[in-house]
Amino acid sequence: MHKLANFSLANRALIALVTIVAAIFGGLALTNLKQELIPSIQIPQFVIVTSYPGASPEVVSNSVSSPIEKAIQTVPGLESTTSTSSTGVSMVVVAFDYGTNLQTAEQKVLSAIARIKATLPENSDPLVIAAGLDDLPIISVSASTTGDLEELVQALNGIAIPELEKLDEIRQVSLAGAAVSEVQIIPNDAALAQLGLDRSMLTNVLRANGNLLPGGSLLDGNFTLPVQVGERLTSAEDIAALPIPGTNFTFGDFAEVNLTTADVTSISRVNGQSAVTLSFNKTIDSNTVAASTAVKEKLDELSTTLGVPVSFHVVFDQAPYIQQSIETLAVEGMLGLAFAVLVILIFLLSVRLTIVTAISIPTSVLLTFIGLQGFDYSLNMLTLGAITISIGRVVDDSIVVIENIKHHLADGVDKITAIKTAVKEVATAITSATITTVAVFLPISFVGDMTGELFRPFALTVTLSLLASLFVSLTIVPVLAYWIAKPATKRGHRRAAESATESIGLLQASYRPILRGTLRFPLVTLLVSILILGGTFSLIPLLKTNFIGDSGQNTLNVSQQLEPGLSLSAMDGSTKAVEATLASFAEIETYQMTIGSSGLSAVMGALSGGARSSVSYSITTREGADQTKLQNEIRDALNALQGVGTFSLSSGSGFGSSSSVSVIVSAGDPANLDAAAKYVFNEAKKLESAAEVSTTMSKQQPQASVTINRIEAAKYGLTETQIGMAISSIMNPQLVGTIQIDNNQLNIYMRSNSAIETLEELPDFQIATPVGMIPLSEIATIESTLQPASITAHNSVRTVTVSITPKTADLSATTFEVTEMLSNIDLPAGVNAEMGGLAADQEEAFSAMYIALLVAILIVYIVMVATFKSLLQPILLLISVPFAATGAIGLQLITDIPLGVSSLIGLLMLVGIVVTNAIVLIDLVNQFRNRGESVHDSVMHGSLRRLRPILMTALATIFALVPMAMGITGHAGFISQPLAIIVIGGLVSSTLLTLIVLPSLYWLVYGHKERKAEKQLRRSASV
Repeated sequence: MHKLANFSLANRALIALVTIVAAIFGGLALTNLKQELIPSIQIPQFVIVTSYPGASPEVVSNSVSSPIEKAIQTVPGLESTTSTSSTGVSMVVVAFDYGTNLQTAEQKVLSAIARIKATLPENSDPLVIAAGLDDLPIISVSASTTGDLEELVQALNGIAIPELEKLDEIRQVSLAGAAVSEVQIIPNDAALAQLGLDRSMLTNVLRANGNLLPGGSLLDGNFTLPVQVGERLTSAEDIAALPIPGTNFTFGDFAEVNLTTADVTSISRVNGQSAVTLSFNKTIDSNTVAASTAVKEKLDELSTTLGVPVSFHVVFDQAPYIQQSIETLAVEGMLGLAFAVLVILIFLLSVRLTIVTAISIPTSVLLTFIGLQGFDYSLNMLTLGAITISIGRVVDDSIVVIENIKHHLADGVDKITAIKTAVKEVATAITSATITTVAVFLPISFVGDMTGELFRPFALTVTLSLLASLFVSLTIVPVLAYWIAKPATKRGHRRAAESATESIGLLQASYRPILRGTLRFPLVTLLVSILILGGTFSLIPLLKTNFIGDSGQNTLNVSQQLEPGLSLSAMDGSTKAVEATLASFAEIETYQMTIGSSGLSAVMGALSGGARSSVSYSITTREGADQTKLQNEIRDALNALQGVGTFSLSSGSGFGSSSSVSVIVSAGDPANLDAAAKYVFNEAKKLESAAEVSTTMSKQQPQASVTINRIEAAKYGLTETQIGMAISSIMNPQLVGTIQIDNNQLNIYMRSNSAIETLEELPDFQIATPVGMIPLSEIATIESTLQPASITAHNSVRTVTVSITPKTADLSATTFEVTEMLSNIDLPAGVNAEMGGLAADQEEAFSAMYIALLVAILIVYIVMVATFKSLLQPILLLISVPFAATGAIGLQLITDIPLGVSSLIGLLMLVGIVVTNAIVLIDLVNQFRNRGESVHDSVMHGSLRRLRPILMTALATIFALVPMAMGITGHAGFISQPLAIIVIGGLVSSTLLTLIVLPSLYWLVYGHKERKAEKQLRRSASV
């Protein structure tokens, strides 16, 4: 690699031009990079939503959920299925292995469903939704008015939404909470019966009209004209005027046709005021911050031009947190850069050489930005965190190069020759060290699950920055040294000429006696080191652990669980006390209450345990609020309310992972399942580390059971199916088509004019028979019974999940207590209970990272074998790796920061950094031995010569990470802070032990012949 430096020195003008071009293109890349919260992640899941109006959870489970689960079991890559069956709807979550081709998987799922479509209930149309994190809104805005809310909705639909969707950054705008218009058809069954007709005739007439059909083409002069047959229906009057074939009647003679408002299924309020919500999804290629800014600017414009009084309030917005995180990491990075440069200046005592070294940091970072743009990565918390973490490391190669150049520069020595010689001495070492550090991140590419998806961009960013630093140190740094560095003075020249192996200075003078003592007693040195290492590992049980940690966002989510089966108005009445409680907190900026939902939000609500009996509250807190303290205060205040259900709280993480430890109870027998789940729930509530405990075990809700007397029904020529369809047609609106009115696509529903609304009315419902109308009570028994509000199954086995939210960030304490609880309870035969949720995520991530750590060490060993062409020396170098645990674990305990996935990424990075120091040291020792020096002298001279660069690189890295480790900005530390603490602690201990233990170990392994000769010499002298 030193030839690259020779080329650069021979083409200095070209290198200067390359540097300028890199700076320009790096700056352009930085401004063009998308700004996101986290990397774009496609979760390998689909949600299959199937509507079955009026069906009980048991019927939905048996008729829809179970058949769908069984049908897709043969799809390649399937990991698991989880179904939730509630009244009228089935949701099946299909999870695939990470790395599965989702487009192919989706086609396979659709094909599997198509094969069983004929066996599913009529009018049940499964909808497959592939929802990734990119599909979530980037900003949600409430719209309220002092005037008529319906007028506001019309203005939003007719003016605002079309204007907002014209924005280049916005893909879709969704309006929630607004009343929906529909066309309602109420047949006159008596009039139809007089002519021997039924409702199916009306449906057929409707479907046979209003269609545009291709009629072919014809010539008109020189033009070919397409022929279009038919005309669309555009109003309720058009439907009513449709003629009935074979009669003199129209559609309106047998039915009322009205344009009306659909039944209200959801209620939304913001800060206690009725409102509707606009949710914005950005385009895939757009910038979240730019998209949010464009939306807010457009809303400001629309608020004065909409024609109705309107107030817009931002309920949720990713942009401010992204901007704050980027600003935080940038500040911490700049402080780290300043600290690293200060360390270099103190060691080199040369402003010129410090400038040369310092230039390598921004240059490497700008080159990294170019690489990120090339790989189409965004500037997010992970990639920017990687750059910030790497600032201390990217200067290492340049430090080694410039320090060695300084050593070789002397008055009267040709500068070009001195620089080439200096670079040649260290080129192999720094190249091997950089490749080693880069190689440790390779295993992350094979880590599956959310951990790999999140941290793969982090690893690539570190790799790009380190490779850029190597390139800079071998090209730009030598050229800058030629232009800027001054030769040593005559005094310095005399010092350099005295001995190539002698090192003079306070550091070396202090280090020399320690080194001599450890080389004199190498076994004692190793024994003491091993004892220290053993003491370190004994501290591991004291460590707190978590998964990824709280992202620090100022958003909270509250779920209010009410009695199953409550009407919408009854649920609304239960929210008033909750809203008043939330309004009493000064730290809460906005809160949005939502009863009911639609579209993707309904799916997400179901996945998070939501149901029709739940109310959700989205809370945004004021900047600077203590999130943990506030969350506990809100929880206590809500739990103190009486008669308004139960509550569960969670913080917004943005990572799509669970926020609680779960126990999944499964059984084939529903009775055993309920009994075991209740027992586990009650035991979990006794845990000291549990802040709150919730369960998916559904409460019983009343249902009207109609039991058909088959013998009596048969006397009238009726079957259970016929009677059920007759009841369903009266009680449930039937979707019979769609119509476009005023550019809006509306549904057409057929309803009954004699709808049954109470249980008392059901026995008198008239059933049509060949002999006339009879009441339902003649052929059926009607009674009120209780049933589960919902049924959950995992891989077709019924389950109940008990979720435990930890009081603190120490997940290990809660996991330990839950594990102990499960080991001490006796479950009935056929009932199984296992850990899930956050604990399972952590265990899976930790296991994957431990394997990645071992693979990284193996890769490092292979790289070093190739470098040193020895199987033994790389083993000596790897001995320094375990000693990094001493400082890492110690500092983790001192700072009380939990050990999470970010910390394990820090351990990976630490392996590369620690081995880098060892490589630089042993490489020079080998050079001295190749010149003919003894092993002892080579170890002494090599260690003394490498003391300064090793300390410089270590301290530069440590001080560059200090701002992040201290979390001085107070934000965005959930990834960078644990990682920085691990690297700082490990680097402190490994650097000290590398300078002491590694020389002793090298001397112990390679100096046996010299020690034997010395012993013989001493014996001969004594004789």
